[in-house]
Formats: sequence, C-alpha cells, structure tokens
Amino acid sequence: MTPYTILPKSHYLHTEHHDKSILRVVSINVNGLRAAEKKGFMHWLAQSEADVVCLQETRLTHEQWDDKFKLEGWFAHLFPAEKAGYAGTSIYSRLPFVSVKNGLGFDLADTQGRFVEAEFDLGIGYPIYIASLYLPSGSSGEEAQARKDLFLAQYQTILATWRKENKSVIVCGDYNIVHKRIDIKNWSGNQKSSGCLPHERAWLDSLYDELGYVDTFREVRQESDVYSWWSNRGQARAKNVGWRIDYQVCSPDWKDRTVNAWVYKAQWFSDHAPVVIDYVINPKQGE
Repeated sequence: MTPYTILPKSHYLHTEHHDKSILRVVSINVNGLRAAEKKGFMHWLAQSEADVVCLQETRLTHEQWDDKFKLEGWFAHLFPAEKAGYAGTSIYSRLPFVSVKNGLGFDLADTQGRFVEAEFDLGIGYPIYIASLYLPSGSSGEEAQARKDLFLAQYQTILATWRKENKSVIVCGDYNIVHKRIDIKNWSGNQKSSGCLPHERAWLDSLYDELGYVDTFREVRQESDVYSWWSNRGQARAKNVGWRIDYQVCSPDWKDRTVNAWVYKAQWFSDHAPVVIDYVINPKQGE
C-alpha cells in the first residue's frame, strides 16, 4: 500500500474494523478555492469518501461563495479574512455540525480567518471537535516571522488549555512548519529558512512531547520523501523536492484510532496535496 493510493472504505469490511465506523478526514490548502474549483476540486470532493474536509487559504468572501462551492448533501461553513482575496478557512462535512466557532480570540487569527472549528456528535458519549487552521508564513521577512512567532505563542496557550480540559480535537491545517529531517527533501539547505527554523520545529516538539498532541499521519506512515507541499519553482514537484507542512494534529485519544493515512497526488488542485487520514470509531466508546 503506497502513501498515495487511497483505499476505499469498503476495504475495512475485510479487516478487524469491519464492525466499526470509519471517519475519513481530509486537510488541504487550496491556494484559492476559486482556482482549485477550476482544477476540478469540487468535483473530486463530491465524489470522495471523505466525511470532513478542512480547507485553508480559501481566499474568497461570503459574496463570492456561490452555488458552485456548495455541494448537495454536504454541510459547509466559511470563515473569510476581512481582507478580500486573502487567507481564510472552511470546513465541509457530510456530518451535521452541532456548532461552529470562528477564530481563536486573538487578532491575527480572527481578522484573517485563520481558524474555524466544528463540533460533532459521533455517538461516543462526548463531543468531537474538528478544526481547520491556516498558520501564518514567515517567509517574506523578519516582520512576517515575528507575526508567525507571536501566533505560535498565543496558539500554544490555547492548546495547553484544551489539554487541561481534556478536549477531543483534530486540528487539520497548513502549519507552515516541517517537523523533522524526514519531512523535508533539502534539510541542510533550509536550516535558516522560515518553516524549518530550529525554534519552529521545537514548537512542534513541545506540542507532541509536552502537551501530548499526536501527529496522526506519522502514527501509520514512517516513509521518507512523503510531502504535502512543493514550490512552484525549479520543477520541485516533478523532482519531489517537497515539504510536509500539512498536518492533522490530534488530542491523544485519536492516536489508537488512526488506521490509515495518505497524501493524494493523483490530481493537483493547488501547490499543496490533500492529506487524508482514516480514524476508526466504535459507537460504544464513551458509554
């Protein structure tokens, strides 16, 4: 089984999970939903077996979010940036929302539409929260990096609070940070590049090692050279000179539920690829 060929859900009928429900969660930075739609993204989404899909960098307003972006049988919520054509997040779901919350309570996240969270009832005795996060890039210079670092500090405080509350959460998103050498093709050449800076990678270490969050992709995928973003320069995609900067960062209760993960590369909708993860849900959990 390759990291790129997504198994149909019917696969689980022939495994030990045959009597469980499979929750398929997808994260993708669409680099402009209007551009992605022209490349077939909405058609792919409609035909997919995804249950919840978290989008980042949607870059459109509510006025521009017309019928071609709204799928029959799906629930959807858009949180745009105040600045038109910039940032923004969205969640599409085949499952109904119990509630939806925009923002994290601080300016950089909320004015730029960088975080939206949906609450779900999966019948396991407690609420599940799935969120779409678009963490800032620091690549344009020192001021951008300073804003990114401030976001990291403010967001980490919130993540710590969630752990104290024992909140069950999957935070999908473009984190704009690689974690380890295995997550980037050119490790040595990017040690001074935003997204691979030592203090940024240490921030991810603290999420996993101190706060107890889980990089569920790595729970089931240990292969190298599996990336989720490629520069548009220098044939990076063709040569697979990539970065794994798109994650599903989960509270620890999702660790043992993770059964499969992929990066979808059969079609290209943006400079990022969809990260697809299957979680097994036992309806008797929590009773």
